[in-house]
Amino acid sequence: MATPLSLILCFISFLAFPPLFSAQYETHIVYMDSTVKPKIFSSDHSWYTTLLGSVSETTSSVSTTSSSKMVYAYTKSINGFSALLSPNELEALKTTPGYVHSVKDTSVKLHTTHSYKFLGLDLDHGLWPVSNYGNDVIIGVVDSGVWPESKSFKDEGLGEIPTKWRGQCQTGKEFNSSACNKKLIGASYFNKGLLANNPNLTVSMNSPRDTNGHGTHTASTAAGSPVEGASYYGYAPGTLRGMAPKARLAVYKALWDEGWYLSDILAAIDQAIMDGVDVLSMSFGYDGVELYEDPVAVASFSAMKEGIFVSTSAGNEGPELKLLHNGIPWVLTVAAGTVDRDFGGTFTLGNGKSLMGYSMYKGKYTSRKHSVVYIGNCEDDRAFKNVGSHKVVVCRDTHNNLNKQIFSVQNQKHLAGAVFISDNEDLKTYSLRISFPTLLLELEEGQILSQYIKSVPEPVGSFMLGRTFLGTKSSPKLTRYSSRGPSSTCPFVLKPDIMAPGDEILASWPSNIPVAYPSLFSDFNILSGTSMACPHAAGVAALIKSAHPEWSVAAIRSAMMTTASAVDNAMDAIKDMGFNDKPASPLGMGSGHINPNEAVDPGLIYDASTEDYVNLLCAMNFTSRQIRAVTRSDSYNCSSPSLDINYPSFIAYFDGVPAVKKFTRRLTNVGAEYSVYTAELNQIPGINVEVHPPRLEFTQQLEIKSYTLTIEWRGLLKHSLAYGSITWVQIEGGKHRVSCPVVATTFDK
Repeated sequence: MATPLSLILCFISFLAFPPLFSAQYETHIVYMDSTVKPKIFSSDHSWYTTLLGSVSETTSSVSTTSSSKMVYAYTKSINGFSALLSPNELEALKTTPGYVHSVKDTSVKLHTTHSYKFLGLDLDHGLWPVSNYGNDVIIGVVDSGVWPESKSFKDEGLGEIPTKWRGQCQTGKEFNSSACNKKLIGASYFNKGLLANNPNLTVSMNSPRDTNGHGTHTASTAAGSPVEGASYYGYAPGTLRGMAPKARLAVYKALWDEGWYLSDILAAIDQAIMDGVDVLSMSFGYDGVELYEDPVAVASFSAMKEGIFVSTSAGNEGPELKLLHNGIPWVLTVAAGTVDRDFGGTFTLGNGKSLMGYSMYKGKYTSRKHSVVYIGNCEDDRAFKNVGSHKVVVCRDTHNNLNKQIFSVQNQKHLAGAVFISDNEDLKTYSLRISFPTLLLELEEGQILSQYIKSVPEPVGSFMLGRTFLGTKSSPKLTRYSSRGPSSTCPFVLKPDIMAPGDEILASWPSNIPVAYPSLFSDFNILSGTSMACPHAAGVAALIKSAHPEWSVAAIRSAMMTTASAVDNAMDAIKDMGFNDKPASPLGMGSGHINPNEAVDPGLIYDASTEDYVNLLCAMNFTSRQIRAVTRSDSYNCSSPSLDINYPSFIAYFDGVPAVKKFTRRLTNVGAEYSVYTAELNQIPGINVEVHPPRLEFTQQLEIKSYTLTIEWRGLLKHSLAYGSITWVQIEGGKHRVSCPVVATTFDK
């Protein structure tokens, strides 16, 4: 069955087109050591241009001038450039003074009226008023552009643009400078890498304007202005707000319908750093490379050094383990959870019993009673041969063929509708694809329907669709598709970090792009994916940064992680939809579900400096060139290498025999001057966990205390993964609980 564009964007990666010219020439991102730049060059750009000219081949099939080979010269994100190079030119470049490292340019993977209420954000108390709704914090969104006409980007009630802003509103096709305002303060686009790899390509919308909706959706989720009367064809009605409704937005278009490349993404991040953004939201990822080979990791390190908080998506490769994207120690990696809201309707039987199910049908229907016919397997068109017109058929999904059955039924134009009974775990996802009056029932409700049909000679029923059910328990749950850790790039830091709303999120949408097959249009759309979770976390980070402008990136991340909730709205452990609703592990949900109102006042924080990250890179046995590629500096010191970074989580690897692992952490008091905390351990079966000292006494703000956590593997564990937590509980009238997940595993690093 054809899949709507909106779902493709969230669940399937787009692959950039292959080069249209000789495969001999390819674009490479080249890292350089700026400290060896000869003094005769006035800028890095002139140096790079000269180097390219010195290695150019004179008998190539494409232009060999250094200016034509240069794609981008980067200044803030990395020290280096991207260029079109032959294999011989690349090898020659590697021998030039200042060359550090290079990677081939390639593509990445793309990974709300109610979500702010579900997170407890309130107009009158808590984080929103404390942070003044994120006023004047600038969120940069690297994505597919923006639809500036959306009401989410109106600037009513906002003051003047912050003076620190140094960006622009770049003009282009169907986009001029008047498209920006005091909310959408900047818009830029980057496609030189795309065009270098595809020189015969014509870009359909050469401007910051969004042509697939993904960028508009994520930007409005992070910081959209209030929009009253928002809904998706009657579903999820209410006032739409972004997480930081008074924050400013700067949009950087680097993802195109025609493809996307790392060189363009790197240029977008480079520009965002220069422009003065405070937070970056990036809902995409790059797989299977070391940190020094990942331009996103290197660029985000530069952003972190500038005090820019970077929120990234975990990816949509779940539920299998070890398929995580963005396992980068200095960014926030966000998993996707559900909210306490379902979309559907009821099917009322002739005996008055109403059955609730899932549906996202957006068309017109009649609510009168119809005859009901049980068919069972509806995959074969012959099953409808003897079914009369204007009847409702009941189908039973017994062989996991729900997709085929829906496709078959929707082609039966003479029917009044259908009810599907299934135990498929992704019924909510299937409900998004409905194009005719339909209800999807879980087995318990389906059994009631089956018994009714058997009990009467002429069963009847009527639909009531377009309903939104709030307060669903148990919520949140970790979604099936959200990627799980451990991180392949840096397994020594537990990832993902946190879970945020990502499933069935309502946000703004370009009015000229269909939201559903074949040609339905709306100013709002409902999408699912870690792409939707990432901007939620970015918006919350902006709120915290507004409330605590003096906090570091690591401090903000720590506040979000240590106050996250590991329980759902039924006060049970958060469940994992990918593993039959068993308790979710930290490898799936990180520290738990984001809790904004608690994060603004965490009591204690785990802070980390640039030096801490460098010590980690040193302990990972990176070479001096590789470390320089990440840090953009020669002034690092590897005298104190350590895999034990001051991070608000723990992961210990064992090889199956008894062993002991020790971790040391530093806690900074950001609460009351005099505060006393005691350690509360959630013990792991088969593992002995101890903390020393078990009590920490702070006598002033910003005082730092250390403790040691010891994990002893006794060789008795039956499974390859075990987990618990350590929580520092404030005593003597205190209110703070500072929690960290603890994981012990026999997985290979």
